Amino acid sequence: MDIVWRIVLQTLAESLSYLTYPRPFKNPAYTKNAARRTRTLKSVLSQERERERLDRERRRAEREAALAGASIPATAEGEERGDENQMDVDKPSASETKPTLSVVEEEDIPTYTSIEAPPSILPQKRYCDITGLEAPYTDPATGLRYHDKSIYEFIKTLNASTVKEYLALRGVNPIVK
Repeated sequence: MDIVWRIVLQTLAESLSYLTYPRPFKNPAYTKNAARRTRTLKSVLSQERERERLDRERRRAEREAALAGASIPATAEGEERGDENQMDVDKPSASETKPTLSVVEEEDIPTYTSIEAPPSILPQKRYCDITGLEAPYTDPATGLRYHDKSIYEFIKTLNASTVKEYLALRGVNPIVK
């Protein structure tokens, strides 16, 4: 009786199992969209840089026109090519473009894609030559920067050639006293 019961349970489990059903990796009804244009990251970034450059030139021309007293906004290069029929959501309409002298825009605003940013006014961070953590302390004898007391104890055990190698890694002229 026990064997019959096992066979019944085994056939019931096999009938309820999803292992026999086909499991395709892709959807069989999927069709590739031929109208979609794929672009590389390099081309996307170059197009974004070009758009930002044109936007900066347009703002500069508008500012110069506002300072000169002209009320006609300068045209972008896209309009010179004859793209008036395309809608540009980033560009304000003629009614929204009113040159004002009170608005002073930054000439070169750093963006996510640009690396042309002014140097930082914050002091440069100092890192431990041994661990790479922030180093608030410097050993006066060797010139090595260290993170805490335990690293200082380790630095005291180093010989002169090892200290020179650590300083050379940081790019400092290794002068050991």
